[in-house]
Amino acid sequence: MAHHHLDSLDRKILKLIATDARVPFLEVARACNVSGAAIHQRIQKLTTLGILKGSEFIIDPEKIGYEACAYVGLFLKDPSSFDSVVEKLRQIPEVTECHYTTGGYDMFIKIYAKSNHHLLNIIHDKLQPLGLSRSETIVSFNAVIDRQLPILNDADEPEEDEEEAISE
Repeated sequence: MAHHHLDSLDRKILKLIATDARVPFLEVARACNVSGAAIHQRIQKLTTLGILKGSEFIIDPEKIGYEACAYVGLFLKDPSSFDSVVEKLRQIPEVTECHYTTGGYDMFIKIYAKSNHHLLNIIHDKLQPLGLSRSETIVSFNAVIDRQLPILNDADEPEEDEEEAISE
């Protein structure tokens, strides 16, 4: 994976927009002591590099009736079917994350359901037909930490040789 060096202006911009993605670019420009055009250019650069992945409103699942959150470890009958299973998982709207992992699971997913009964139906009716040998479900009662990664200052950056090891 590519590791991109961020200068102090990039870091300051990221800190400001991570706190409030709707902050006007002119306000960011004032806080950074640069022009609005410079902010637009930097945002475009950060987006092109893939550091910024767009902006979106975050909907609270519980507020729209999804009261159950679960993490499910999937064991595939045929691990070589990973790509086709991922495509089928994309068709299940309650699946919000899917990770290819190390350890015992072939895949690890996050699901939101309206109730425990709905969760059972998703697992039984939508997941089992995907070719699972079995699954393990962990129900989350509450996310006590849910945040973005912090934007570190230059002083907090790893040393050059550490940085190379991280980016390799």
